[in-house]
Amino acid sequence: MIDWNKRSALRLAALSAAALTLAACGKKEEAAAPAAAPAPAPAAAAAPAAAEPLKAAWIYVGPVGDGGWSFAHDNARKAVQKEFGDKIVTSFVENVPEGADTERVARDLVAQGNKLIFGTSFGFMEPMLKVAADNPDVKFEHATGYKSLPNLRTYDSRTYEGAYMAGVIAGAMTKSNVLGVVATVPIPEVVRNVNSFTLGAQLTNPNIKTKVVWINEWHNPPKETEAATSLINGGADVLFQNTDSPSVLKTAESMGKRAFGWDSDMTAYGPKAHLGSAIINWEPYYKKSVSEVLDGTWKTGPNQWWGVKEGAIDLVSVADDVPAETKAKLDGVKAGLKAGTYHIWKGPLLDNDGKEVLAADQVADDKFLGGVNFFVKGVEGKVPGAK
Repeated sequence: MIDWNKRSALRLAALSAAALTLAACGKKEEAAAPAAAPAPAPAAAAAPAAAEPLKAAWIYVGPVGDGGWSFAHDNARKAVQKEFGDKIVTSFVENVPEGADTERVARDLVAQGNKLIFGTSFGFMEPMLKVAADNPDVKFEHATGYKSLPNLRTYDSRTYEGAYMAGVIAGAMTKSNVLGVVATVPIPEVVRNVNSFTLGAQLTNPNIKTKVVWINEWHNPPKETEAATSLINGGADVLFQNTDSPSVLKTAESMGKRAFGWDSDMTAYGPKAHLGSAIINWEPYYKKSVSEVLDGTWKTGPNQWWGVKEGAIDLVSVADDVPAETKAKLDGVKAGLKAGTYHIWKGPLLDNDGKEVLAADQVADDKFLGGVNFFVKGVEGKVPGAK
């Protein structure tokens, strides 16, 4: 006989055991489930990108080894690179003819990413105006020019101050009372230098006269040599120049005469002939310009015209045989120019036709100086093209 009560109890126990087993399995599987992934850590902020260096380029009309004009500009470029280090990358193009080649070179420099471009010759003016107008995001600087744009500024050095100081020495050192000038192109800058050299010479020797030979180029050593030789054969025993190479000084050395260096110290090219060098120091201006571009303060404006006062012009390496009294007079002129109390162009002043161009005690302003197209009394001949 089957004991139903016992069987029911056994079945119930089995069912209960099964339930407990399932419950236990469920808890085990639940415990084995993977934990939720932790929230990702916030990404580190990206470091700011380093500022790209300013790319600046110089365009030269002559070779950097000319010993004069382009050489002086390139010395200043090197000083700028050293001063600003990795904030700037500089480059230059030399021997660039004035005109269409200037425009081609300037556009190529823009395409290379240059944001500051210096053109260092008067004849670069019109091509630079074209390129600047087409590239308003690039800053342009033009040496010796007079036209500007919102992104094109002009700058210059008062080279006539160096010419005048050279003249002070020339007047004292000439034996023939005839001075010679090898001139480049008949623009106000060059005419002003010829005149200033003559005025300086008249300070120490009122009996001098100045002869001028034009070569109509900035850098042409054979023509410079030919012109210097012609002046010496014509009686000049002290030569001055507005040309870029040391050829005039070398010619004076070879012919036993005296001469000056121009734009940079040319002593080494003719140590026996050398009386002194009228130098240009472009470094202060170029450092100022680059600094303004870097800090965002660069702007166009009136022509930046610097001289002895700003440390841009000097007469250096004066020859040992220059008399002490002449050196003292030169020092006085230099100190006055530095202080702004000495005026080279001050009336009464006559042109070489006897016409008064500055009245008594009248001091020429920059507008007057910028338009000089006549020779002062003491200079022979006429300015080519002048009315």
